[in-house]
Amino acid sequence: MNSKHIAVFPGSFDPITKGHESVVLRALPLFDEIIVAIGENTAKKEFFPLQQRLEWISKTFENNPKVKVESFSSLLVDFCKEKNAKYVLRGLRNSVDFQYERNIALINQELYHDIETIFILTKPEDTAISSSFVREILSFGGDIKKFIPSNIEIKPIK
Repeated sequence: MNSKHIAVFPGSFDPITKGHESVVLRALPLFDEIIVAIGENTAKKEFFPLQQRLEWISKTFENNPKVKVESFSSLLVDFCKEKNAKYVLRGLRNSVDFQYERNIALINQELYHDIETIFILTKPEDTAISSSFVREILSFGGDIKKFIPSNIEIKPIK
């Protein structure tokens, strides 16, 4: 049986950044399909509405048919099972990210033994970029163009 290699790239993407975009584009050769999945995070208050984030991600990857965009409100491993995904894709900016993501990967593997987490290091120029920094700059009316994918536009919140 020839099964597809499907990865889920989960996150809040609030908003999507150039770092997120880079991780997905660099992972594309490894997988038949990457599902960029906005997860409901019970510990975070969203800044941008879900529908807006889905649109930004769809526009970012509109020329990549291997990239799908979805949202989910379940355990990540349950979403992966539903989508027949055996891989979770995560980007790492630094050692703090690694410690955090490693623990999540270990728990996910306890919950679903067939899941593997694949870590991709961010490019040096993307290391300092985070959605929370982008939101902060935006909230003070700053220019965020250099931190977000070039084909989307995010207007300051008034």
